[in-house]
Amino acid sequence: MFWKHIASAIIKNRLILLICVLALSAFMGFEASKVKITFNGGKVLPVTDSAFIRYAEFKKTFGQDASSMVIGIKSSNIFTKDVFNDWYSIGEDLKKVKGVKAVVSAANIYNLQKDTLQHKFVLKPLVTQPLQTAADVDSVKRQLAAMPFYKGLIVSNDGQSTLMMITFDDKIINTPYRVPIIKKINQLGQAFEKKHHIKVHYSGLPLIRTVVGDLVAHEFSLFLGLSVIITAVILLLFFRSFFPVIFPILIVILGVISSLGVLQLMHYEMTILTGIIPPLIVVIGIPNCVFILNKYFHEYGVSGNKMAALEVAVERAGITTFIANITTAIGFGVLCFTNSELLTQFGLVASIGILLTFALSLVLVPVIFSFLPAPKASQTGIKDSRLMDALLAGLDKLVHSKRKVIYTTTVALIVVACFGMLKMNINGYVVDDLPQSNNTLHDLKFFESNFNGVLPLEVSIDTKRKNGVMNLGTIRKVEKLEKLISSYPEFSRSVSLIQVLKFSTQAFYGGDAAYYRLPDGLEQNFILNYAGNSGKGAGSMLKSYLDSTRRVTRVTFEMVDAGSKKMNGVIAELQPRIDSIFNPQKFHVELTGSSIIFIKGTNYLLKNLYESLAWAILLVACVMWILFRGIKMIAISLVPNLVPLIITAGIMGFFGIPLKPSTILIFSIAMGISSDQTIYFITRYRHELRHSKKSISQIVSDTIRETGVSMIFIATVLFFGFGIFAVSKFGGTAALGILLSITLLVAMISNLTLLPAFLLSLDGGVNRDKLKGPDIDEA
Repeated sequence: MFWKHIASAIIKNRLILLICVLALSAFMGFEASKVKITFNGGKVLPVTDSAFIRYAEFKKTFGQDASSMVIGIKSSNIFTKDVFNDWYSIGEDLKKVKGVKAVVSAANIYNLQKDTLQHKFVLKPLVTQPLQTAADVDSVKRQLAAMPFYKGLIVSNDGQSTLMMITFDDKIINTPYRVPIIKKINQLGQAFEKKHHIKVHYSGLPLIRTVVGDLVAHEFSLFLGLSVIITAVILLLFFRSFFPVIFPILIVILGVISSLGVLQLMHYEMTILTGIIPPLIVVIGIPNCVFILNKYFHEYGVSGNKMAALEVAVERAGITTFIANITTAIGFGVLCFTNSELLTQFGLVASIGILLTFALSLVLVPVIFSFLPAPKASQTGIKDSRLMDALLAGLDKLVHSKRKVIYTTTVALIVVACFGMLKMNINGYVVDDLPQSNNTLHDLKFFESNFNGVLPLEVSIDTKRKNGVMNLGTIRKVEKLEKLISSYPEFSRSVSLIQVLKFSTQAFYGGDAAYYRLPDGLEQNFILNYAGNSGKGAGSMLKSYLDSTRRVTRVTFEMVDAGSKKMNGVIAELQPRIDSIFNPQKFHVELTGSSIIFIKGTNYLLKNLYESLAWAILLVACVMWILFRGIKMIAISLVPNLVPLIITAGIMGFFGIPLKPSTILIFSIAMGISSDQTIYFITRYRHELRHSKKSISQIVSDTIRETGVSMIFIATVLFFGFGIFAVSKFGGTAALGILLSITLLVAMISNLTLLPAFLLSLDGGVNRDKLKGPDIDEA
């Protein structure tokens, strides 16, 4: 009765509802226009995670890490006059750009010198103007070689490569204001490259995140357009008429606008995941319109009364599509249980968007078609096609005569898939989603091979007492730790308080490279006194690596993007070795920084994969319990949807597709979507059980023929709809689309073969008089 009242209210108040929906859509459109692309990367770890909390504390103490972009060249002509002077000019030009905090390169470098009159150190630039002669350049080269502080940081160990580090102001690093700076850097680099025919390479997290953001914006438009075109073609094949194509498309576009409005109202930004929500809404929302229209055309053919047919269509198709959308929303909504900001935003907005699109379909389809001419008989031509009849007849025959083959094949596939699952690889890279052909990826490899990477790794050392860092024993321990970590090929040499102290000792003794060492006990007070008197510049070098109480110090490394699997092993190996240097009872040593947070985020997602999938299965099982009651029916409804997930996991193992933040999503989403088809099939089956005296065999045959068309249509829309993501330039998004398409196709086959086979196996064990649960007429 509830849905009958809903249907009646929609038809009676159609004009008011239309005006309200258009007004709401206009408001959501206004909000959607304000959506911005994220500039700081998604937060995978929950804010309550201990690693994230300590990372936040680190940034509060020492400032934003990952705030530098680098450009680099490899050439034997680095120290020729023209090349050197133009490299110097790039640095000077960038220093003038608003938002650039500092520039350091072989041509824009500082030497630490002792001011004996003021008893302090001062930083002086090695080069203050373009050099006039080759001899001047050679002099700078010799002075640079005499400063071990810069060894391996600015010029590679073989002397053939050099880099320029551009540090952004912390206030603009995660805002759109960094984009013009990056464009300026690219512009200057391209001019240099064109003039000297030396390839310029660009990298650093600010650049990588900007490139990802640009690709997200591009693919948002691409996939939205492709999803609309593909669904329009499928609708045209199904209905053979203009109105049933154009208006469902317009309705799901309103759903897309509403989803983007929700994104903005929740103060979220568009990430690599939320960027794929619009095409998902199109693909998932279209079947709602189709079911309601299909029921409308059928009822009109029976009664010949347009308004009555629309009311019946809403009443009977409404509850089925509502339940189907609930299970789909569950597949996305369970991602909120991960407590990961990135996944929570995606899951929450997607699930709300799906339900909003359902509501729009439920209201707008009957309202719009009430103003349009009555349907023609040709509009459902595909339902009566010979190909569809032959396909459904073949499935019916297979289910009735080859049940053992179906069961045997299913078990065999599960066994094979389990072997594949044993080969599954858990691995994620910081630049995982960038295409292999992308220049940013190639440039990252350049810096990894010449400078041991550019991704930040920070080590925070807490001595747990005021001035504890300045104890000579502690300083020696820090030096030992630096040598330990730098001995691994995944890490660069360090920049730290230790290196600053060594540089200070060298400066104290007039710049003699032989004194690039830690000060001994007698020297330490003199050198620290000089450093303490140093103002802005030289003094800030020391302060950059100490907190205000001198209790905590940092050690900065760069690292290669070796993947979370490799780095987990390296970190596990490092930790006991670090503990052997710093007693955990007296010191707290924390590996942190953006790269470590990414690695731990990948680990965290894997742990939560099982939890989110378990929640999806549990919640879908609860829906099945409400609908069908009984343990047998729950098992029968769940197994055909679990089999495709196992097969997909096996495919990932055999084809070497790793579990990572993007591919982890597949399982809970597929569970929610594929359950829809089970609901369509079983609700129709149980309706016939209640209202006819046909045998179970005949009811299964009728159900295959009546629901099969809709199920095949949905699978077609979903297969091609998710298939569009295969053209994504993001590797993870492409894998997500392909694997979801395969999973949902297998789910359709499973629901049209394994599910009816199970129902036939129950023949003789069903008491029609004791059927529980609501009576739902499938559309």
